[in-house]
Order: sequence, then structure tokens, then C-alpha cells
Amino acid sequence: MSALIRNTSLSFIALLVLGSVGYGQTQDAQGTPALRLQMVGQKIEAMKRWVSSALSALKNESKGSKVKKADKASLDSPLSRFKALEKDLKKLDDEAVNLRQKVDRSEKYERTDIDSLESRTTELQSAVDKALVETASARADKDVSSGTTPLKKRKFLGIFGGGRDEEYEELLGSVAPGRDRELFVVATREVRRANFEVGRLLFQTIITTYAESPYLPMAKLAVADSFFLEGTTSALIQAAAGYQDWLAFFPTHPLADRVLLKIAESEMRQVGLPDRDATRARRAEQKLKALLQQYPNSALKKDAEARLKEIQDNLGLHNLYIANYYYTLSVDQKKGGLKGAQSRYQEILDKYPNFSYMDEALFKIAVTYLVEEETDQAAKYFQSLIRDFPNSEFVAKAKQQLEIIGEPVPEPNPERAGFPLPKDESFLRNFRNELFGIYQMTIDKDGVLMTKNFNRERFELIDQIIENQGELYANQIPQALTTVISTRKTTEPAKEDSTQRQR
Repeated sequence: MSALIRNTSLSFIALLVLGSVGYGQTQDAQGTPALRLQMVGQKIEAMKRWVSSALSALKNESKGSKVKKADKASLDSPLSRFKALEKDLKKLDDEAVNLRQKVDRSEKYERTDIDSLESRTTELQSAVDKALVETASARADKDVSSGTTPLKKRKFLGIFGGGRDEEYEELLGSVAPGRDRELFVVATREVRRANFEVGRLLFQTIITTYAESPYLPMAKLAVADSFFLEGTTSALIQAAAGYQDWLAFFPTHPLADRVLLKIAESEMRQVGLPDRDATRARRAEQKLKALLQQYPNSALKKDAEARLKEIQDNLGLHNLYIANYYYTLSVDQKKGGLKGAQSRYQEILDKYPNFSYMDEALFKIAVTYLVEEETDQAAKYFQSLIRDFPNSEFVAKAKQQLEIIGEPVPEPNPERAGFPLPKDESFLRNFRNELFGIYQMTIDKDGVLMTKNFNRERFELIDQIIENQGELYANQIPQALTTVISTRKTTEPAKEDSTQRQR
């Protein structure tokens, strides 16, 4: 471990230790107040688009039909339901804006206000989804085969443009046989172009409008993928939630182990340095352990084990920093805190047997027992260090202490003779990591169905789903951590790929 890491400022570690209890109370599990409000705003904007699209279709239909005024005014009519939802969304959006402004200006507000806003947003999301499903037939395109449906050029709250308004208006504004496939194909195309918001809108339309569609399960997974590929902090939080929701519906699907890995990686991509909050690291560890336990024969086993080792190193270092603070306080400064150091070192020994810096934990826990004059316990840890970590810088001191207390010095375990110790990072790399809060880990930034950087020569899982009319079979899933099934040579550069809209 480099000197820069090991000699982390004691004052900074003190703040971490003293604030560790209060942090969990003041820091919400889903992020800062500003981030939580940002996510609420994104959900409200998405719902406004669904409702706007539905209202447009229902108004166009009512103009061309002989609907009585009494029916139009009825609270039970589809048109009235969406008008009521539109009003509710306007009110909720105003509250969210006001609360965001308070947070931005550092004005006083109650944290329960954010909790309430999130809860009501979730409830309204359920109401909007239910209304979309129940009114699908009312929004059905009766004249799609003849092509006589009138289309009105407009933008869906500004997210579309570039001459594609009519295409999206037709896809979103009415229901027709085969349109679920069209939506899936165009949504895939947009996500590949990094138009994540547009792609999600189209995938979500399948979910809320085509309840019997064979594309529905993969559309739900593709929405989560789009957040994972987007990769911002708020997007990763929603990716983890989306993957978890999909897993709750399809726990035995052949892709379930990959989805569980993506939940873990969504958390891993938010993990900071070990001297910072460990909430995300603990969540990632939990998901990786669940993957290894629930899918022992998974093709992703080695990948999961490698990631678990890395995340446990992060958690181990988190404990080591706190333990070292107490160690310095008690052993070097004689100010107490010995039991605090012991408990943290012991937690490392119990929870993280493959911890990269186990030699340091063993040596220092042994020293704490020497201070307490518990030589038997101290000798046990010194001997374990000498046997299992013969290359450690602490071995010479451990041997010296064993000789002083009159305990035998064991022979090194020959199987551990070549056991490598972690390499020191360069000063510049450590400085960069500290500055940007980077903790290096192995993370695959591709989704379950789609890669982050789409290449036209790749035939991916989502292409196979389109080819199979919404299905994906177990024997078509690669036996490795990749979304790519095969590669294909494109002889005609101008030729549209499988995600171009079929007309």
C-alpha cells in the first residue's frame, strides 16, 4: 500500500469515524436531497409525456367521432381521466420545483417533504400506468391500415426533433397490431444513438399499452439497460431499481444472473474511495454474494468472484482506515480506543479473508493484544502473519515480537511463498484518485442486452430478440460476460441495420 494511502490525514479519518453514526441518518440511501429531487423531476417529466401523448390521441379521436358532450365530461371517460392526471402532475411538478429551489438556495426545508414527494410520485406513476393500460383500446388506431389517421405535427415536450415528429406521433399516439415490434425496433435504435430519453419513452409505451406483447419483458429490461448505459449518478440509481424490478418479475429467466450482476455493477460505479461512505460498496457486495449463492453454475461465476474481491478490498480498507485511527490513538498516543481498533481489525479477519492488506491487519491486531498483555492472542496473529504472508514488510517485526515473548516462530507456508502483495500506486495516480474520488475496479459498462458503444458489425442479444419476435432462448445466450452473440461483416455501409424501422 502506498505511503500516500497509509498516511491518510488523521484529522480526516477522525471526521469519518466521528461522523459515521450521523451520516447514515442524514444521508438518504438513494443520494443527496438534490439528487433525489432531480430523479423525481425526471419521473414527472416522463409521466407528463405519457399523459400528453394519450390526451393528443384521445382528442383527435373525439373530434372525428360522434361523442356526446355528457360522455366527454364524464369523470369516468378516458379523456377526463387523463385531464385529471394532467392537473395532478402539474401540481406535483410545482411542488417539486419549489422544493428544488429551496435546496439550491440552502433554505430551510423538511426532509420529510422529499419523502412525501417521492411517495406521491410513485403513487401517481402507478395511476398513470394503470390509465394507459386501461385506455389502450380507446386510443387504438382504427384507420391505420388505410393510412387515413390525421397526424398533427408537434414535439413531445421538446425531446423530439430533426424531422422525426410524425414518426413518433404515429408510434405513440395510437395502438395498432404489430406496432409493439415497431416501437421496440425504433427504441433500440434511439438508445444506440445515445438518445436515451427518447428510447425509454418508446420502450415504456410497449409496457403501458401492449400488455400482451411478447416484447414486454425485454422492453422492461431495455429500459433498465438504457439507464445503465447513460451512466450518470441518477441514471445508475434508476438502473439498479429497474433491474431489481425486472428480477422480481422474472427470477428464473436465463438472463437473471446477468441482471443481478448489473445491479451490483450499478452500485460499484458509484463506489468512492475507502475513506468515504461505504453504503454503495456494501450493496454491491450483497448482490455479488447473492449471485454466487443463487447461481452457483453461472457462466459469470469468475467475473462475480473477481468483482467481489475488489469490492471487499474497498470495504476492508474502509475498516482498516478507521482501525488505524484508533490504533494510532491508543498504541502511539496512549489515549484509549484500543477495543475500537481490535473490533475493526477483527471484522476484517472475519468478513474479508482475501483482503489484499490482511498482513497489516494481522500485525496490528497482534500489537493491540500485546498492549493488553494477552500474549497468547498476540502470538496467534503474529504466527498467522509469518506463515501466510512471508513476503510482508511486517514479518521481521512479527518474528522479533515472538522471540521477545518466547513463542515459536513458524515456518512459512510453501504454498504462500510466491503470494504477491499489492503494488504501490504512483504518486500522480494516487493524487488523481484522491482528487476525483476514483477507486479502480473491474466494471463492464455494457448493458445486459446492448453494448455502450454500438458497432454495426456486432449482432447483440437485443438483435436476437428482434429476430425472434420478442423471445430469447437460453441456448442463444453467450457463455461469457458479453452481450455480443456474433460479429457480422457489413458489405453495404449505407444498408440499415436490424434496428432500423421496418416500413
